[in-house]
Amino acid sequence: MNDREPAPGGLALVAALVNTLDIGTGADALDTARGRAPFGVTAAGAAEARVLRESLRAVCLLHAGQRPHRAVPPLDELLACAPLRVAIDARDGTARLVPVDADALASRVAAAVAEAHTAGTWPRLKACEADDCHWAYYDRSPAGRGRWCDMAVCGARAKMRRYRARGRDTP
Repeated sequence: MNDREPAPGGLALVAALVNTLDIGTGADALDTARGRAPFGVTAAGAAEARVLRESLRAVCLLHAGQRPHRAVPPLDELLACAPLRVAIDARDGTARLVPVDADALASRVAAAVAEAHTAGTWPRLKACEADDCHWAYYDRSPAGRGRWCDMAVCGARAKMRRYRARGRDTP
């Protein structure tokens, strides 16, 4: 949808999963083997991946100050069964959470969320506020108040709608 720089670390996986659905066109990359491949999802696991995707989108909307537009299972419940372990780097002793099953999407997402939370970057993964978009993006703005995935597209449309609405309201 846009050409923003990818989210840092594991958040790139999370954003990529959220962005497998183009709300504007309805195209769902999880419908194809090629679209499922980066996530290690089979056709049989696509429905579960969609539920995870929409719960992630709901949290990204919350990060952007928006309310999710439909009820979804809480993300913490979906990630509760994702087994993680602490890995200690032998060179410097740093610790990080890693998935026990590196092929399990929920475990990879849980590890990415934990890493981002520790780094303080989790709240900056947001969903575009445009109702026909909700594309996930990493907000790199200094104040962390980004609202659209792409200022030149969704932001410009929103500003134009507000401008036109003001013109209609003036006598």
